[in-house]
Amino acid sequence: MASSITDVPGIRVGQVERTGGGWLTGVTGGLPPPGTVGAVDVRGGAPATHETDALDPTTLVRTVDAVVLTGGSAFGLAAASGAQLWCEEYGRRFRTAAGPGPIVPAAAIYDLGRGGDPGARPGAQMGYDAAAAAGASGDFAPVRRGNAGAGTGAAVDFGRFKGGVGTASLPMEGADAGIVVGALAVVNAAGAPAARTRPAAGRGGGYRPGGAGGPLNTTLCVVATNAVLDPAEARRTASSAHAGLARALDPSHTIVDGDVVFCLATGGRPLAGGGAGDAHLRLHVLAAEAVPLAILGAVASAEAVRTPAAELAKYPDLT
Repeated sequence: MASSITDVPGIRVGQVERTGGGWLTGVTGGLPPPGTVGAVDVRGGAPATHETDALDPTTLVRTVDAVVLTGGSAFGLAAASGAQLWCEEYGRRFRTAAGPGPIVPAAAIYDLGRGGDPGARPGAQMGYDAAAAAGASGDFAPVRRGNAGAGTGAAVDFGRFKGGVGTASLPMEGADAGIVVGALAVVNAAGAPAARTRPAAGRGGGYRPGGAGGPLNTTLCVVATNAVLDPAEARRTASSAHAGLARALDPSHTIVDGDVVFCLATGGRPLAGGGAGDAHLRLHVLAAEAVPLAILGAVASAEAVRTPAAELAKYPDLT
């Protein structure tokens, strides 16, 4: 079976989508085990995010209850409120004197109108349903790839080809055997996969100002590990993972991409040597290797889509 972010013990993923009748969008929700440390690194020039400031290592909150990746651009961030409601119902929350406060950071891709109706976008119910699907999934459950969840309306290469959801994982070795680094990607990039074969109009040749190749982009990634990391170490891991995003997509981190990488550290196993520099380096290398595997897998798994507003071909063979 192909590797997945759910190879990291305790990480669960749920996805919902809607197609037809003007719809082509969805939500991907990630549920980590209680006490998971969260971090984020936003590099794109056009991000749509929610609660990312709360993940700064200098803030009060160290842990997260869920992560939401959604279609619908800024409108789709309403899905995070639905995931928060699910977390509240099931006791996943940051406790305060005033009551529960689930911490649910989120980020969105721009897929508005690709199904034909710009008003057809995820809301709170889809976020709730994605969290519920994650909660109902078993440990190590497979993750649907390609045209699924937040990747349902995704595109790559300036809107010419279908993007989607991908995932991968890599194990640490030696003294850190048992630690896993997983990645989940929602690929909706302005750029094209930087693989050995590419369509003839590569390196921006497919850009059409004001048309389907306009600013409808963003790649979202979640990197997860069962290593023990503090918030600053998790932030550095997210930053390292951006190197993998840049390897996989050409161009990346553009002014019309909202590229975001979240990091989730469940804390199941300490790094060898208490997390000294060498162990962290090896963890960061794996994060930067897992992300392109997830990104290229997302595009390879995606299938062609035709709607009244868009015709997205399957990307050529990536082998």
